[in-house]
Amino acid sequence: MRPPWALPDELDRRGQAIVLTVLAVLCLPLLVVPPEASMDTAALFDDPARDRLAEEATTEGLSGFLIVRVRHDDAGPLTTNLSRVHDLMAIEAGVLHGEGAYAFDVEHTWIERLETPFARWSAAFDSHNRSMAEADTWSEVLQPPLEGGWCADDATVEEQRALEASLLLLPKGSNMGVACPAFAGASPAAPPIANELLWMVWMDSEEPPTDWLELQRWADKVSADTPYTFEPAGVNMLFKESEEIAKEDLSIVLPVAAALLTTLLLFVLRRPMTVAKTLGSVGLVVAAELGLLTLCGHRFTVIDAIAIPIIMAVAVDGAFWYSVSSRSKAEVRRLLLVAMITTIGAVSLALFSPIRAQRGLALVMIIGIFLDWFVTRYVMEGVYLATRRAPPRPPAHSSPLSFAPIAWLWPVALVLLAAVAVTSPPGVEVLDIDQFMPEDDPSLDELDDLRGTYMIASSTLVQVLVDVEGGDDPDRLIDFTTQLSQHPTLIAYDTGTARQPLLLGIPNADPYVNDTLATWYDRHNGPLLLDDPVLRMNGEMTGIHLIAIIDGEDADGAHLFQQDVNDLMEHNDLTGVIGGDLVIGIALAKAFEATRVVQVLAAGAAVFALAGMVTGSRHQALRIAVGTVAVGIAVDGLASHMGGRGVNTAPAVLLGMGFAADYLAHASAGHRSTSRDAFARWGAAFSSVSVFAVVGLSRYPPAQDTGQLLAISVLISVMLAAILARVPVRARPVLSDEEA
Repeated sequence: MRPPWALPDELDRRGQAIVLTVLAVLCLPLLVVPPEASMDTAALFDDPARDRLAEEATTEGLSGFLIVRVRHDDAGPLTTNLSRVHDLMAIEAGVLHGEGAYAFDVEHTWIERLETPFARWSAAFDSHNRSMAEADTWSEVLQPPLEGGWCADDATVEEQRALEASLLLLPKGSNMGVACPAFAGASPAAPPIANELLWMVWMDSEEPPTDWLELQRWADKVSADTPYTFEPAGVNMLFKESEEIAKEDLSIVLPVAAALLTTLLLFVLRRPMTVAKTLGSVGLVVAAELGLLTLCGHRFTVIDAIAIPIIMAVAVDGAFWYSVSSRSKAEVRRLLLVAMITTIGAVSLALFSPIRAQRGLALVMIIGIFLDWFVTRYVMEGVYLATRRAPPRPPAHSSPLSFAPIAWLWPVALVLLAAVAVTSPPGVEVLDIDQFMPEDDPSLDELDDLRGTYMIASSTLVQVLVDVEGGDDPDRLIDFTTQLSQHPTLIAYDTGTARQPLLLGIPNADPYVNDTLATWYDRHNGPLLLDDPVLRMNGEMTGIHLIAIIDGEDADGAHLFQQDVNDLMEHNDLTGVIGGDLVIGIALAKAFEATRVVQVLAAGAAVFALAGMVTGSRHQALRIAVGTVAVGIAVDGLASHMGGRGVNTAPAVLLGMGFAADYLAHASAGHRSTSRDAFARWGAAFSSVSVFAVVGLSRYPPAQDTGQLLAISVLISVMLAAILARVPVRARPVLSDEEA
C-alpha cells in the first residue's frame, strides 16, 4: 500500500506547477542575501581549540592574523635609520587610530590589533624613561648602555616583550644589538639591525568572513604614497587568493559547461525547446538549492561551488535514458531511482568526515542529486518521452539473457582496477595551504622566501588550552609547562649561555607561597602574541591558554608534539584541548590515511544495502556494490599516482563511487542491452566527462583534482557497465508502461 505521504506516479500540470513554484520561491533568498563563498581554515576543518577560544578568550584569535612585510624602496637600512623608524611609527599610529593619510578607512572592516617591533621597542625604552619617539639619534636612547640589554635577568616586562618582537619580527640571523647583547656580535650600544621587518595585523569585520584583501588594497595605496613597500602575506592571505582563483575558474567553467551540455542535448534531442526546458530546470535546481541552504544558514565555501557543474552533469542523465534508450517508462523510472539512491548512499559517507569542507560538499551534492532526480521524474519526464522516436514496446516478460562472449571481462576488469590500487604509492598529503594554491603560483615562492627569512613565518603556533579553576594550586600547571618546555620540537632562541624555548602564556615570575592560579596570573603581563592567557566564562577562570611555537615545516614533528602534549596532560592529571592549523591538518591527514580503505568499503556496503532494498535482488545489488568498491579503490589509487592522495581527493573518490553505482545500476537491471541503451549510457557518460574535463582544467587544485578524477571515474564506470550489461544474469520481469 502506498504510504500517505508518497507522491503519485505522475503529477498533473497543476502538480508540476506547484513543484516549479516551490523551487522558484526557494530561489528568492538569493535576491536578498546572495551566497558569498569563502575560504579559510575555519571553513576547512573543525578546531576545538579555536572554537573554545572564540567563547572564552579575551584577546583576538591567533588564527586570524596576517603578516605585512615592510621594506624601504631602496632596500637600505631600516631599523638603524631613526628617521625611517619615526616614519613607520607614524604610519602605525595612523592605522591604529584611523586618522590621517595612512588610516585604514574601510567600511565595516577594521584593524583590531597591530604588533610591530617599533611599538614594543618604544615601550621597552619608556620603561627606563627613555623616549624613542622624541629622540633625534639612536645614541640619545642607547646611552648610557643598558648592560645585558632586553634579555638580562632583571629585564622589565616591556623589555622581554621587545625581545620577543625582535626575534619573531626581524629576519633570522639579524644582529640583535640591545635586544640581546649575549648573541655573538651584538652590542647594547646599538639597535637591532635589519633592512626589513614584519607587522602582525589582526582584522575584524561586522559580518564574517573578514575580507583580508582589504589589507592588500590599503598596502598598495600606502606603498604608492610613501617610500616604503608594504606586502601583506601569510596563510590567510593565500587562502583569500585561492578563493579568488576558484571564483575566477567558476566564472569560466559554468558557461563552458552549459555550452557543452547545450550542444550535446541539441545533437541528441534535436528539439531546441526541450533543451531549453532541460537547462532551465537545471538552473532552477541549482538556484533553489542555494536558496534553501542560505535559508538554513549554511556557510558556503568555494569548495562547495565545485558541486555546481557536477549537479549540472548529473541532471541530464534522465534526458538520455527517457529520450533515447529502449527501456520502457517504468524501467527508466526504476533505474533512475536506483541510481539516485545508490549515488547518494556512496556520497553520504562524506557527511561523517571530520573535515568540515567535505561535509559541506557532500551536503550540497546530496541535495542537488535528489532535486535533479525529483525534477526529472515529476516535471521533465513527459517532456523527454515526447521526444522519443518510435518508442519500442518491450515484451511483457523477457527471457534469460544468453551467455555473452565477453562475460569473462567482468572479473578481469575488477582485477585490473584492484591492481591500480595495490600499485599506488602510500601516504597522504598534509592538509595545508599548498593543497589550495596552484603549484606555479608566485605567492607560494614568496611564502617560501618568507619562511626562510623569518622565524614567525617558518614556524607554526600550537594552541594548548589547559582546564583549570582560579582557586587551583599552580604546582600542577608548573610541572606540566616545565616538562613541555623541554620538548625538542619547540623552537628556542639560544644565546650560547642560555636556551629559552618559545612557550608563551607562562608567568615570568614564580608564584608566591599562598598564590592561587588566579592571583598568580593577575600579576602577569601577556607575551607578544597573547595579551591575556586566561580563559574565562561568566567572569570565572576556566583555563589557561598556552602557545607553543614549533617548526612549521616538520609535519611529523607537529603530530608527535600533539601526541606528547596529550600524554603530558594525562600524566599530570590535567585535561584540555590542543589546536592549531598544522597539528589539526596533519591529524586529519593521518586519520584519513588510516580510514580511507574502510571508508570505501563502508560506501560499498551502503550501496549494497540501498540497492538491495530498492531492487529487491541481492544478486543485482552485490554486482553493483562490488563494481562500486572496485572503482573506489582504483580512483583512490589513481589520485596517488597522479600527484598525491589527500583529503582533497577523498570527496572525488566517493563521488566516483556514486557514479559507478549509477552506471552499474543501469547495466545490471536484467534488460537485454540494445544499441539504443548503449547510446543512452555512453551519451550520458560523455556529457558528464565533458563537464568534468572542463572542471579538471581549473587552476584551483581541489576543482582540478575533482574534475580529473571524476572524468576518469565516469570513463571507468561506463566501461565497467558496458561489460556488466553483457554478463549473463536472469532478468527480472519487465513491466510495460501500462502495467507500471
